[in-house]
Amino acid sequence: MADLTTSYLGLELRSPIIASCSPLTGREDSLLQLAENGAGAVVLPSLFQEEAEAEELAASDLMDIGDDFAEFASAPLPEIDFTDVGPARHVEWLRRAKELVQIPVIASVNGSKVGDWAKYARLMAEAGADAIELNLYSVNADPGESSAEVEARYLEIIESVRGRIEVPLAVKLSQHFTGLSAFARRADEAGADGLVLFNRFYGAEINLDSLALESRLALSSPEELRFVLRWIGILRAQRPGLSLAATSGVHSGLDALKALLVGANVACTASALLHNGPGHLKVMLHELDAWLDEHDYESVKQLQGSMSAANVPDPGQFERAQYMKVITSSL
Repeated sequence: MADLTTSYLGLELRSPIIASCSPLTGREDSLLQLAENGAGAVVLPSLFQEEAEAEELAASDLMDIGDDFAEFASAPLPEIDFTDVGPARHVEWLRRAKELVQIPVIASVNGSKVGDWAKYARLMAEAGADAIELNLYSVNADPGESSAEVEARYLEIIESVRGRIEVPLAVKLSQHFTGLSAFARRADEAGADGLVLFNRFYGAEINLDSLALESRLALSSPEELRFVLRWIGILRAQRPGLSLAATSGVHSGLDALKALLVGANVACTASALLHNGPGHLKVMLHELDAWLDEHDYESVKQLQGSMSAANVPDPGQFERAQYMKVITSSL
């Protein structure tokens, strides 16, 4: 059996497949199954900025109620349990997850605006998170905000979080960057230890009967991996010291293998596990190991990055050539 260990964000993992944040990483039974079936690490469900702020505001309003109603002046309010309010429940689940599994546990915080992200990330780090995944997801629809201003806001968030935690920091990005190579360099300089590529777009569906917007979970497909492979191959050549995680479209061990070949440290999967169950992780690792054995590789590290753009003088022109080849071959 080949050596499947890898390094990600400075953490030594027993395998290169990570269970991304999903309902499976938020329950005891499925979390244990993910660990038992070989996950290199798990990413817990995200703490959302809006969720934390709204719940903390509600709790604050409840505590202040005595100032507004005279009938409470002579009697204390009933004792209130705040363990399930705001970020507290995420912190408690993180602590419980660390007790349950012996693999790295990564906490996810999700937002897009400058605010209390440094505080939330620090809470997670102090609770025992082995790393923080900062998920910068937003739809920037303000016509008065330029792309440069959006990126500056993101970098400010990265810097503020980096300044408050000592554990490794990964930043999860969307595909929608005009100059991703430049932003990756600036994110690296701002303190990111790694990038997770890419966030999936979850758009609302329109119900034609009720004329209402509906939220529907659409699982990924292996075809989505192509864009991820392109950019990991490019960034591995440009940012050799930066950890890179592939996500969106990783459904098999061979999908994970492709990501490793272009330079990913790890491949993250959620949709495949939601569709097939936690036991699918063992199937994926078996596929990966079988390929390594068949092609005489002794370890994952031996092949990582062997098909990146490191040996291409101009990655952009290389990608342009591949694009032209596909288009012209169909004529």
